[in-house]
Amino acid sequence: MRLGVCSACLPELTPHQAAEATAAAGYAGIEWRVSAEAGSQGPAHFLRNNRCTLRPERDDVRHARRLCDRAGLAIIGLSGYVQAGDLRGVEQLMSLAAEAGTPRIRLWAPPTTDGGFHEALGQSIEFFGEVAALAGRFGVQALLEMHQRTICPSAALAKQVVGQLPPHLVGVIYDPGNTVVEGSEDPRLALQILGEHLAHVHLKNAAYERAEGGGPWRHRWTTMDDGVLDVPAILRLLESAGYRGWVSVEDFSTDRPPREALAFNAAYLRGHATFEPAAGGRP
Repeated sequence: MRLGVCSACLPELTPHQAAEATAAAGYAGIEWRVSAEAGSQGPAHFLRNNRCTLRPERDDVRHARRLCDRAGLAIIGLSGYVQAGDLRGVEQLMSLAAEAGTPRIRLWAPPTTDGGFHEALGQSIEFFGEVAALAGRFGVQALLEMHQRTICPSAALAKQVVGQLPPHLVGVIYDPGNTVVEGSEDPRLALQILGEHLAHVHLKNAAYERAEGGGPWRHRWTTMDDGVLDVPAILRLLESAGYRGWVSVEDFSTDRPPREALAFNAAYLRGHATFEPAAGGRP
């Protein structure tokens, strides 16, 4: 397997700082967040004012490619926020991926709507069929991420959408951290369901907590070693299943500053699984 990190979880760092810190911590690549809402002045946040973001423009992508080349890092993929059904947006993101020299982009299924699942499912199957045609044209694989509050929070539902498509054109991002929130399946079962459509992995951890005085239980993102997920067991299952792709850290916890979190997560994950050596021979 190969170890990378999602720039989305480094909101305080600029792309230049992220490339340097990622290489120094011993990762092999970066999965870049792409959004027109790139960070500016003000407090950094994972989803708002995230400074470690590329604008969907060729100049930004070319700059990120130069940064990664200098640091000896691969560009794992581009994580965009294209709405389901927006083929023009998919085409633009694939064009940028080709410019970046990366073979994959991240997409989502439609958001959950009251009473609209079956219609949304049919539309998603049709949409990803058209996405597969674009993937063949650009030579860029489209990845459907399992994500809460979409109609594909689980492996079983993601497989319903892409199961009839060639896996080299359309695959699935297995995100067990997201399934803590919604879509929980036994990881062994999830990997069996995905089969050849398992194309990429995001790793983070989460737990549930309750406010003082009661109220509903709510999830919070935790450090990799402290949450509902048995991360070492998931890594063992991936290895035993023969998975040899990327594992991208997507740590949204705030217990450690970004550089410290980068170093901790790399050491923790490498302590529980065998990853290819990072660029420049770093462990």
